[in-house]
Amino acid sequence: MDEVTPIFGENVFNETVMKARLPKETYKQLMKTIEGGEKLDASVATVVANAMKDWAVEKGATHYTHWFQPLTGITAEKHDSFISPTSDGKVIMEFSGKELVQGEPDASSFPSGGIRATFEARGYTAWDPTSYAFIKDGTLCIPTAFCSYTGEALDKKTPLLRSMQAISKQAVRVLKLFDGNDAVTSVKTTVGPEQEYFLVDKSVYDKREDLIYTGRTLYGAKAPKGQELEDHYFGMIKPRVQEFMKDLNKELWKLGILAKTEHNEVAPAQHELAPIFSTTNLACDHNQLTMEMMRKVAARHGMVCLLHEKPFAGVNGSGKHNNWSISTNTGKNLLDPGATPDQNAQFLLFLCAIIKGVDEYQDLLRISVASAGNDHRLGANEAPPAIISIFLGDELSAILDSIEKGVPYGKHEKEKMQIGVTVLPDFNKDTTDRNRTSPFAFTGNKFEFRMLGSNESIACANVFLNTVVAEELSQFADILEKSANFKSDLHDLILKTIKEHKRIIFNGNGYDDSWVKEAEKRGLYNLKSTPEALPHILDEKNVKVFEKFGVYSKVELESRYEIHNENYSKIINIEAETMLEMAKKDILPAASKYADTLAKTIGLKKAAGDVDMTYESEMLKTVSSLTGSIYKKTAALEKAVMDAKELSAGGAESGKISSFYRNSVFAAMGELRAVADELEVITPKELWPFPSYGDLLYSVR
Repeated sequence: MDEVTPIFGENVFNETVMKARLPKETYKQLMKTIEGGEKLDASVATVVANAMKDWAVEKGATHYTHWFQPLTGITAEKHDSFISPTSDGKVIMEFSGKELVQGEPDASSFPSGGIRATFEARGYTAWDPTSYAFIKDGTLCIPTAFCSYTGEALDKKTPLLRSMQAISKQAVRVLKLFDGNDAVTSVKTTVGPEQEYFLVDKSVYDKREDLIYTGRTLYGAKAPKGQELEDHYFGMIKPRVQEFMKDLNKELWKLGILAKTEHNEVAPAQHELAPIFSTTNLACDHNQLTMEMMRKVAARHGMVCLLHEKPFAGVNGSGKHNNWSISTNTGKNLLDPGATPDQNAQFLLFLCAIIKGVDEYQDLLRISVASAGNDHRLGANEAPPAIISIFLGDELSAILDSIEKGVPYGKHEKEKMQIGVTVLPDFNKDTTDRNRTSPFAFTGNKFEFRMLGSNESIACANVFLNTVVAEELSQFADILEKSANFKSDLHDLILKTIKEHKRIIFNGNGYDDSWVKEAEKRGLYNLKSTPEALPHILDEKNVKVFEKFGVYSKVELESRYEIHNENYSKIINIEAETMLEMAKKDILPAASKYADTLAKTIGLKKAAGDVDMTYESEMLKTVSSLTGSIYKKTAALEKAVMDAKELSAGGAESGKISSFYRNSVFAAMGELRAVADELEVITPKELWPFPSYGDLLYSVR
């Protein structure tokens, strides 16, 4: 029996609901806004608001909220009821067009990077009609943008909508130069963000202070078995996890989220969910909801969902794969090479725009995925390196090579797979392999941006990607719109782009040390940490491109520079403070207790006469040595934290503070952890103060 179709989108005020509940003319006007970007008339909003309220109330909702995405990285909501008093002391349920279109949350307590002072509280939320309203936890949620009283964007959605508008306009300019595109009026970027995560039992999680405060383990020796046997990847899903996934799918489907693929990932206790692609704005909203639902559903099943990029050292961390493409309003995927990509000039021009954009703005793409958590993953033989490059595969690389050399492309026919088993059906071999080490890989009809961290919003990466591609399309349109010989000038433009930007193309092993040296020769950035990357957001060329398309003003970019630096410093500080507390209150007392036990045993054996005490004596020396080292390294970390706070109190620039946290505090944390983990290996399990990696990674049975 089909259980999915009846529930899919049942909690969404989607196109089907609107068509059934709105007057015909109102529906038409609203769809012009959603699909064509036309300005929404106030009278339309009033009618929509009333229909939306009636629908929500019928589904049991008593409140509504403007659901928005501030610069905290998570979502925010303030609930208001539909009730309105009547003259006879009763209430009626009302919801006006003004309440739908605009809200006024307090803007003072959200990150603003200096745009708003604490006493300047006013901010606004504005309805985003391109993202459907939905019901969550009995409340009507209205997706909105969030801005300050002075008009600056204080959220992730506003720049995303601006960037989508920018790439649409420039792509249409280019498309109008080619035959067959007369019906194209807009272009949308689409995204399918794959989401990785860990599941651990709540009873074990509750005993780990570091997981509770920071989302990752700050101490922990490797378990005897990790991912060495590669038996968890695509392995049989445990019944308890399967029940979680089943429950999660239902919740997501009710919200119209196209959850499609689920499987075990590489590390023990690690899993992945992948949706079908949707418009970038919607995909961003849906991914935020997906992460929220993962946590909620896990709690129902007595588990905790860990979305940190690196909850466990020594096993793979978690990321998101941002599958990005561009499609016209007529349904054509502009990154589909077709059967003859070497003859598809339109595809090649869009491909060249992306190649040029990624090369010229590689620093921006690195910044778009920069965070304290993601710094643990990038370049750690489990995720792409911090160096940005593009993987095109054999066929496209050969096509571009033939264009550069001015020789005909030696096209190869589709090759049949030869497996050597006669009962298996024949199927065509793909024209190129996949490269899991590439940060930005072409995968047939889309690019997979593989550097995003699992805990981060996908908005920033897509804002930056949309904007830089819009810039290159704008440059191409400026040249070709003035062309007297379009075919010749198009060829010259493609050739010039390939020659000048081929350095960004790399089809090899991104994990190999030789690539680091090769990338340096090519002049590519290798921004290994967030504090190294962030200053480049204010480089002149980057400010210029964002201002050109109205995606960010310089003030908005400066605010994000401050916010990200401050966020990085705060995260490292919280982690350091947690480490110090665990060392002082848990690890050192446990070590002392173990040493005491050993010393007492030695005393008893001495009293017994000629008894071998080698184990106890050697172990006591080792434990005492490690304990002393932990004590000293705890003091060193404590001093580094105090120095960082003094630097901050002294009014140092935010980038200088975050760099100090990276180079001094974070380094001291690593030294303390190394000694503590060494002690854990030799301490009896009943004396060690918190669950081990084995307890955590194999807690869900």
